[in-house]
Amino acid sequence: MGDYDALLVLSFGGPEGPDDVLPFLENVVRGRGVPRERLMEVAEHYQGFGGVSPINRQNRELVEALRPIAGVPVYWGNRNWHPFGEDTVRRMAADGVRKAAVFATSAYAGYSSCRQYYEDIARISVVGGPELVKLRHYGDHPGFVEAMTDHTRQALARLGRDDARLVFTAHSIPVSMAETAGPSGGLYEAQLRRTAELVCRSLGRTERFDLVWQSRSGPPQVPWLEPDVCDHLRAIDAKSVVLVPIGFVSDHMEVVYDLDTEARQVADELGLPMERAATAGTHPAFVRMVRELMDEPEPVACALTCCPPPRRRPAQAPSGSQAP
Repeated sequence: MGDYDALLVLSFGGPEGPDDVLPFLENVVRGRGVPRERLMEVAEHYQGFGGVSPINRQNRELVEALRPIAGVPVYWGNRNWHPFGEDTVRRMAADGVRKAAVFATSAYAGYSSCRQYYEDIARISVVGGPELVKLRHYGDHPGFVEAMTDHTRQALARLGRDDARLVFTAHSIPVSMAETAGPSGGLYEAQLRRTAELVCRSLGRTERFDLVWQSRSGPPQVPWLEPDVCDHLRAIDAKSVVLVPIGFVSDHMEVVYDLDTEARQVADELGLPMERAATAGTHPAFVRMVRELMDEPEPVACALTCCPPPRRRPAQAPSGSQAP
């Protein structure tokens, strides 16, 4: 056990009103040279939902669900919007926190999904403040698998088709980033496929499932993981589909826009019956999982050479714009 005296939920952040959208997106893409017109295009996705991303509300709900079982005070901080991680850590220091477990709202290996959280921890740490220990990847944890199994089962019931094709989705990333994820490369895809296999096994499903990608962004000449979920729906030979967003732990903008809006439009055009499983959210098994991760032996931090940052090119902006 890591002997923690606090828990920090560290997340991406999101706007909570129309006036927040552009400043939030500017924080997300700072230093990437993204054209203003691309930023305005992504901003329209948010404005279509009143300028509010669901991610902050869902993180508040997760924090509240954790408080009764964490055994220690629970804090919350973000990378790109209030409450910023650095402000939260200063408050933790003032509260006398010595050592905190850090639960990142991203389950897998990779630069954006793991290494960048280590960078966040280094950036927001303060002299004399708490030691911050990032908890391990958890895509294969029984609590995460149970949550996604239950939500997939519920989606199948809503659809009324036990034989619907299961299409698991995750955030696409550049192929070059996927190839360098983990100590030997390829770990992002491998972990996601393992999660999909575990969910299928829990459902008693032995037939084919698909792992596809969503939320691709960046210049078209840069290869990203494929197929895109919308392209896959157009090509699939299935009578009905359940989308299972295992790459995300909450229903933030890229889930409600890329799946509930864009993919839904494609399915409706095709006359393809489709349901979308909920993300892990505050499922009791997922909440318990965080406590169980804290009780595990303290994880060893990855080597600094693991999951190197991508080479930035102009016009690379997340579509929704949540990193994986």
